[in-house]
Amino acid sequence: MTDIAALKERVWQANLNLVDAGLVVLTWGNASAINRDLGIMAIKPSGVDYESLTPHDIVLVSLETGEPLPGQAMRPSSDTATHLQLYRAFSSVCGVVHTHSSCATSWAQACRSIPAYGTTHADTFYGEVPVCRSLTREEIEEGYEINTGNIIVEHFAKNIINPDYIPAVLAAHHGPFTWGKTVAKAVEHAIILEEIARMAIQTEALKNKVSSIPDEYLDKHFMRKHGEDAYYGQKE
Repeated sequence: MTDIAALKERVWQANLNLVDAGLVVLTWGNASAINRDLGIMAIKPSGVDYESLTPHDIVLVSLETGEPLPGQAMRPSSDTATHLQLYRAFSSVCGVVHTHSSCATSWAQACRSIPAYGTTHADTFYGEVPVCRSLTREEIEEGYEINTGNIIVEHFAKNIINPDYIPAVLAAHHGPFTWGKTVAKAVEHAIILEEIARMAIQTEALKNKVSSIPDEYLDKHFMRKHGEDAYYGQKE
């Protein structure tokens, strides 16, 4: 299998995995991956039903220009420009996922970050999952998708957030984006994000004023999985 064929296969499988995980309804979502050596992104075609999706349908796009490569049969996802901006800004990222999963999207619609309330959250996200500012009218009318990517990048830079430590974000009024070193890891982060979003809603329903997890718990649970001296799991 060629590098390109393998890339399309991974993206096809990732999109199906979103459906299997219950994160996608109808065609409300997309997954992408890149081959940085080739400068190519592969992404789900726009509006195509998951049941009929094949690896051949996955669209190849130039990471540099944002244009589909010659010979593509379908148009890429309408969120293509957002994915591209994340790849361009976050050098360690090689997979991006966008869904409208109900719990995470509820936080985005409320324009609220998801607080880190417990160790389940802290195992993957080193602090709250942030919500970005709303787009201005001009940003919506002139380059909506690319500006969605721009404000995500802007938020992480302005607030000095490490995208490897917080591999997710909520676009205000819109929904979640997750990412990872592979597209499979981006899907995993989307699954975890939906679960911790649900837990946070339930936690606040049980108690009106909830404190964030103490720093010592946050540090321990995140670093034992992701720190330099991580010891969770098996050695590779």
